[in-house]
Amino acid sequence: MPPWEAGSGWNGPPWARGRADGGWADAADGMGGGGRRFRASARFRLLAPVVISLLVQVPAAIGIAIVTHAGWGQGLLQVLLAAAGPVALLGARRWPGVTVAVVAAAALADVVLVPVAGPPYIALAFAIVIAVAHGAVAWAVSAVATGWVAAVVLVSVWGEPWHPVRVAFTTLALAACFGIGAFVRTRDERMRHYRAEALQRRRTAEERERVRIARELHDVIGHALSQINVQASVGLHLMDRDAEQARTALANIKQTSKTALEEVRSVLGAIRSDADAPLSPQAELAELPRLVAGVATAEFAATLDDRLGGDAPGRAVQFAAYRIIQEALTNIVRHARATRAIVTVERVGDELRLEVDDDGSGLPAASGEGSGILGMRERAALLGGTVEVAPLPDGRGTRVEAHLPWRATP
Repeated sequence: MPPWEAGSGWNGPPWARGRADGGWADAADGMGGGGRRFRASARFRLLAPVVISLLVQVPAAIGIAIVTHAGWGQGLLQVLLAAAGPVALLGARRWPGVTVAVVAAAALADVVLVPVAGPPYIALAFAIVIAVAHGAVAWAVSAVATGWVAAVVLVSVWGEPWHPVRVAFTTLALAACFGIGAFVRTRDERMRHYRAEALQRRRTAEERERVRIARELHDVIGHALSQINVQASVGLHLMDRDAEQARTALANIKQTSKTALEEVRSVLGAIRSDADAPLSPQAELAELPRLVAGVATAEFAATLDDRLGGDAPGRAVQFAAYRIIQEALTNIVRHARATRAIVTVERVGDELRLEVDDDGSGLPAASGEGSGILGMRERAALLGGTVEVAPLPDGRGTRVEAHLPWRATP
């Protein structure tokens, strides 16, 4: 890598940009890969081109002055011109256009006023690359073109004209500096674009995870609180008349709250910093009998019609099916004022078909498609399935019907 690319003071591409104190950093910060690489500090990237230019140009100017026996005035002028360009590079990051103009003027003065050819004025190469990388292309082109034409004309007028090979080589070298600057700018813009896309993907993934966690908590807590409310009402109603039924209601409350706490702990365990947090397994179709039995009361009967015959889809489909049925039953208990519900689970071709029928009055008109129904639709859509909520054919109740691909993966 050329020194003016690695050590310049411009704000380089993202993976080369260091932290404020420089040092080693994960390459994944900028490139998305593993490993570690050294990233220079901002101060190092600012001072590197200045120091390199000074070390190349100033000692050479002093040596030439001594060898040629130049007087104090001529020698001091050579050294000052050799140092002017590198010092001007200190402003390259803040004022790249003005800096390249100043350095070009110093290079022109060095060529015209110093009769003996010295080392390449590499400060100009740094200034061109920095200016183009920062977008000050107009400044760089106008300053360098003007300075170069003026140098060729003035040297031809005041001294011995340069050989055409020297003119052509210098012109190609200047053009190469512009090319390097354009390459650095293009690479910088491309990597900024990549980093922006990576950041957006990360934010999207985080948002999806937040939505997933919110949906899980809604299903778990909503169902549990609905069941606890229903069972508590039954217990209070039967406390004096039927102590055994009241005791059963209290036992259901205990079991429902225990199960809900386990499921909430499972959901929250995904976002806890403690990786060893105990997690309960995801709900499966084998848990449906317990779920259906848990919603039954003296005034509300729920039955399960399992037609799978022991066959079962993948874990992702089972989990989605369980949550859809759970939300459907929760809605029935909370809104439908039904006396019974029938849950049907069967395989139709390559689909898992779910039906939850009730004999209630349907959802209140004001409720519309609330978060519960939307949550069911989202769960099914994530697996490529569908959920429909519609009145039963005879108009006496509501049916929630879901179709999930049997072999779907999340």
